[in-house]
Amino acid sequence: MAASTLRSVLRRNSLLPLFETCRLRDLLFFSSSVDAAAAVGGTMSPDPHFMVQYLENSCGFSPSEAAKFSKPLAHLRSTEKPDAVLNFMRSQGFDGAGIRKVISWRPNYLCYNVEKSLAPKFQFLRDLGLSESDIVDAIVNNRYILGFDIHRSLVPRLEMWESLLGSRERVLKHFKKKTWFFCNSVEKRIHPNLKFLRDECGIPEERVSMIVKSRPRFISQKPESLRALVVSKERFEAKVELMRSFGWSESEFSSAARKAPNFLAMSLDMVRRKMEFFINVAGYDPSFIASQPYLLIYSLQKRVIPRFRVTEMLKSKGLWPRQCNFAWILCFTDTKFMEKFVLPHKENVPELLDILRVAGTCKGNDTFHLASEDEEGLS
Repeated sequence: MAASTLRSVLRRNSLLPLFETCRLRDLLFFSSSVDAAAAVGGTMSPDPHFMVQYLENSCGFSPSEAAKFSKPLAHLRSTEKPDAVLNFMRSQGFDGAGIRKVISWRPNYLCYNVEKSLAPKFQFLRDLGLSESDIVDAIVNNRYILGFDIHRSLVPRLEMWESLLGSRERVLKHFKKKTWFFCNSVEKRIHPNLKFLRDECGIPEERVSMIVKSRPRFISQKPESLRALVVSKERFEAKVELMRSFGWSESEFSSAARKAPNFLAMSLDMVRRKMEFFINVAGYDPSFIASQPYLLIYSLQKRVIPRFRVTEMLKSKGLWPRQCNFAWILCFTDTKFMEKFVLPHKENVPELLDILRVAGTCKGNDTFHLASEDEEGLS
């Protein structure tokens, strides 16, 4: 009996170092979540993969998605913080789809402290004058802003864009819709680009602001991309001379450059081919093209020529609506163009689908892709 008791005591004492080691590890790494979960009733699990099931049940992810997005959360042993984050987001108007979009972009958001990290950002957005639905849209489209520091990142971006666009209303309009709008670093992109345009190109900030108001992405691209876009003096003058040969005045060239600055980055050969097509084939006056320079941005092979052939085919069959003009339909989205001008006639005019297939832009009867921006001849 005494020997048995002694062995029991020795076994307990021999386990103490292991127990203390585990306890110390928990105190160092998991104590706050474990203790809090015990206090507030959060779920604890020793299973390192329990977050997979949690993401399925709480967020509605598929098993494969949950397995993928759970990897950054493998250190969690409690649902305390994820529960708090999800409850907070739902209280702010997020539905399941919105939550999945945000979490899929950065699963670590589920580890954030609601009071210290998330709530202040939502309050910041409310103070800007955004409604609850506006805030949801802004975050879904700019999911990285939840990870930004308010004073070091959000405020400088807001002030910079406000100075460039001229009003907070314009800033908020872009902010709610553009997924890239607040992601660009002021220090690494915007300021270097402004300095380059001002100091090396001699372009005053007022003129840059005019371009940015219509094309805000112009100033937010990588500095090396902007340098490639802004042509040298010799190439610039060559492009001016080319457009003059087509009948453009200097004021028309300046106006076109402000409206569609990307055309400055195209090769002379590409611009020449597009101008010749719109003038000689489509029948447009050079001044009209100067007033609508976006026409020069579209891909000649993937959008302009296939759509022109579709319109000509419909005209030959007496099916072309008189109120429509070719320049107008170039602005249509792929889906709208297909639904309005191709699918209604695919039985009687099957050649329409053949035109798109030959151009390599149509796959099957109902799905296709037409490039919206030129992918050729950029220099």
